[in-house]
Amino acid sequence: MELASDEQLVERALAGDAEAFGEIMRRWERRIFLLALGMLGSEDAARDATQETFLSAFRNLHGFRREAKVSSWLHRIAVNQCITRMRRERVRAEESLDEPNGAHFALDDYRAASPAHEVEARERVEAVRRAVNALPPELRQVVIMKEFEEMTFQEIAETLQLPVSTVKSRLYTALKQLRMRLERFNVVGEEYASRRF
Repeated sequence: MELASDEQLVERALAGDAEAFGEIMRRWERRIFLLALGMLGSEDAARDATQETFLSAFRNLHGFRREAKVSSWLHRIAVNQCITRMRRERVRAEESLDEPNGAHFALDDYRAASPAHEVEARERVEAVRRAVNALPPELRQVVIMKEFEEMTFQEIAETLQLPVSTVKSRLYTALKQLRMRLERFNVVGEEYASRRF
């Protein structure tokens, strides 16, 4: 039996099918969680943001525009949730005069190929984390969506409600900044230096 599309599931959910929205959650929960984790850096915060994303989507199901993809719509809600949380954290940090508690990049997508490379791989992962975390939020979210979520430029543009040219420009700027920060780690630096758009 052919699987229903995301859009068909939304239609069924709107018609009162209680299981349909659950299926949308099952399909997209992990991707939304990883996006939130990349932006927020905390598993607890990412879980909360993921839960809030799906609650918000369910509450606003009637507002889903049929011309957009469900995935883009969900990613947009998640990005907004993360930005709201990051702003709240910044305000709290300023009010308490503590160290800024900014987002920390926390995706573990790099794996050591063998035990002999483990130390080098760890250093690279940490360097990439620090470099991505240091990016401004509007650049960080584009890097996470393109490089880790593997979304297309068009999907990112729809999600962020930006022209494709702006998305490409932000990614170019972000990767340029990453390359500058990572140039002392030759392998990672060369990888980012070789990117073309």
